[in-house]
Amino acid sequence: MTRADDEKGALAPQTTAAVPTAARVEVPPESAAETPAAEVETLLIVPVRNMVLFPGVVLPVVVGRPRAVETIQEAVRTQKPIGVLLQRDEKVDEPGRADLYEVGTVAEIVRFLTAPDGRHHAICQGQQRFRLLALESGPKGLVGRIERLVEPESSGLDVQARFVALKTQAKEVLELSPGAPEDLSTALQGIQSPSLLTDMVATFLDIPVQEKQAILEVVDVGARMNEVGTKLGHLAQVLQLSQKIREETKGTLEKAQKDYFLREQLKQIQKELLGGEEERSELEHLKEALTKAALPADAKKEVDKEVRRLERMNESGPEYSMLRTYLDIVAELPWAKVTEDSLDVARAKKILDEDHHGLQKVKRHILEYLAVRKLKPDGRRPNLCLVGPPGVGKTSLGQSIARAMGRKFVRVSLGGVHDEAEIRGHRRTYIGAMPGLVLNSLRKAGTRNPVFMLDEIDKLGRGFQGDPASALLEVLDPEQNRAFRDNYLGTPFDLSQVLFIATANVLDQIPGPLRDRFEVVELPGYTREEKLEIARRYLVPRQLEHNGLDAKRCAIDDAVVVRVLEGWTREAGVRGLERQIASLVRWAAARIASGEARKVRIKKGDVETILGASRFQDETKSRVALPGVATGLAWTPHGGEILFVEATSMPGKGQLVLTGQLGDVMRESALAAMSLVKSRMRSMELDPRFFESHDLHVHLPAGAIQKDGPSAGVALYVALVSLLTGRNTRADVAMTGEISLRGLVLPIGGVKEKVLGARAAGIKTVLLPKRNEPDLADVPASARAEMRFVLLENVDQALAEALEPIVAPTVPGRAPRKAAARKRPSAARTKRSAPPARRPKKGRAPDA
Repeated sequence: MTRADDEKGALAPQTTAAVPTAARVEVPPESAAETPAAEVETLLIVPVRNMVLFPGVVLPVVVGRPRAVETIQEAVRTQKPIGVLLQRDEKVDEPGRADLYEVGTVAEIVRFLTAPDGRHHAICQGQQRFRLLALESGPKGLVGRIERLVEPESSGLDVQARFVALKTQAKEVLELSPGAPEDLSTALQGIQSPSLLTDMVATFLDIPVQEKQAILEVVDVGARMNEVGTKLGHLAQVLQLSQKIREETKGTLEKAQKDYFLREQLKQIQKELLGGEEERSELEHLKEALTKAALPADAKKEVDKEVRRLERMNESGPEYSMLRTYLDIVAELPWAKVTEDSLDVARAKKILDEDHHGLQKVKRHILEYLAVRKLKPDGRRPNLCLVGPPGVGKTSLGQSIARAMGRKFVRVSLGGVHDEAEIRGHRRTYIGAMPGLVLNSLRKAGTRNPVFMLDEIDKLGRGFQGDPASALLEVLDPEQNRAFRDNYLGTPFDLSQVLFIATANVLDQIPGPLRDRFEVVELPGYTREEKLEIARRYLVPRQLEHNGLDAKRCAIDDAVVVRVLEGWTREAGVRGLERQIASLVRWAAARIASGEARKVRIKKGDVETILGASRFQDETKSRVALPGVATGLAWTPHGGEILFVEATSMPGKGQLVLTGQLGDVMRESALAAMSLVKSRMRSMELDPRFFESHDLHVHLPAGAIQKDGPSAGVALYVALVSLLTGRNTRADVAMTGEISLRGLVLPIGGVKEKVLGARAAGIKTVLLPKRNEPDLADVPASARAEMRFVLLENVDQALAEALEPIVAPTVPGRAPRKAAARKRPSAARTKRSAPPARRPKKGRAPDA
């Protein structure tokens, strides 16, 4: 039984269903085939889908469309035949003249009935071919003007030979077909008309309906027999090959191969079956996903080739799962998915102010970038590199930028990455190969234009597998990343719409070519006032929430935060401060949970009880109480801090000993300071022969920490002069600057961080190079108001500001003992200690 079609109700008989009914063929009388060409007549036309009715064949169909039902009912009532015509496009519900083929079959309605489920069934028998001349829409459906097509006589020997050959071919095919009805072969062998046999065989041929229509349009019997014989021969070859394959593999198929064979058969059965929703296989789902991914032309060509390979593979094969994983990853990549940007500058400013306190320079830079993106969306997208100490909010700034732009945020940590394949991916020939960090992160983000943060880019490593920093050059170059090629993917992927933001603690540790790909934005450390405000707005409420408390049950005074900043945390960021606040809140939570108190207010006096002894003490005065010690300033990835330079002398031969984990640059600065001191011995009224019998030892405490850079030159020089002249350095003075052999003070970097570090240590006066005067604009106004800055052009100005006045005569070239610092040395001591030399007059300062 053949179903019309879907719920829309067109006629759509299934050709394979006609095979069992072919045995009921009623052969028309001989006179029907010899009827001369009739004149033009009018006929009711019934359009059908997926069905071709041949003359002499009986086919049951299900009628669904209301107009088709009316047409057939009218034909039954008037006992007139109908014209069955195939639609060119089965999706058209109301076909017109152009939607129908010209050649159809005049059919007689043998029986018409309505089933209990409401469906209308009509059993039609084909009579004769006709050609449609015109088509009109009548009250009972479509009415066509037709002419019947008369077949020429077919009684030659050639036709008879083909007739016999066609019967033989049909018999062979039916024998090879495992599901063919037993009585069908008998029915075909009993047909004596070549035309009827040809049409009957064409009915059960498993070929597309368009090819069946082409056979219907061939009126000449000989030509039609050739056409059907060719297709029947092709079908016979396919069935023979299939039978041969079954025989060769019989008994050798393993379970996996048998499952694959059955699955392929099930797939073909599902394609043929109508009447329910077709079950789609996993491969079809994958094809649909790849279609929706909207791959570029080059990628689509490569992927289509891999899909065809996958279809030919056995599921138990070793490469099947690898290839399937590859196609799944390709389908999940955001080839065409983008997030619409929200470039409202006012909204972005509000978000940045909500998420971060201070950092006005950085915020202004970000807002300027968004403003340019708004005015020129297709402009070049520079990559940003946020450089600053830990804990100043570099990563959270990236999240705020993503929220302000309305984009997805992706973060990849590059710390310790030492393999190029981590960036570019592994080739698929390796077991366990996967895409690189870039494409893998974009796949998880689900969009092609996220804010992509490359965290800790200065911590990239380098191993024998390659240099990941070099692999990042293509990723970050806007001229190259339009066609970024991942080794695993094998086809170009467009990264030009990604906003890359890198973070680093030390800019110098980023390779030069990679640093050139970024627009550097420096994030300085926070001042004490900014840290207090950050703690009040963000840190305290966050820790209260994390520990199950609120402001009503636990309160922390501002004086507590200030005390913690002075005694427990001296850093550029606020991570250490948040850890200490967390300890305070947990102490309060323990008291509340144990029932000791319902509300807890932490005061300044409770800090040492909770956190223990203070970690930082004001040791500047004690460290510089003796000559030979100077207070320098250093900048580290964790912020600014003070650095003590200690010098002492001992009997020897004029050697300089340097200790304290000093780098090459700082060692050279110490040698330059030593040479400068030797060149000025006479101007400072010191004995030049002092170094013939004495060695100098310069040490920078905290020897486990690596120290380098030229900015300690001034402090090294002052420490040496303090040792040789016996003059102490002022406890509230710290200094920084590089020196030259001519005594000039040269500029250095990190002025703001060093000044904030000096302020945290209680320093009141800072000596800076004159050429660093513009950098004071970056120092917070509160720090400038509390501290005094002396701008140096030469080292003589540093001596005048850093050394205390002479309070007693000293032995030239040698610092006096602590017990005799304020007494004049005896003559015997003088002879024993040093050769005769000029002594400075009492109360006279060294020559500046």
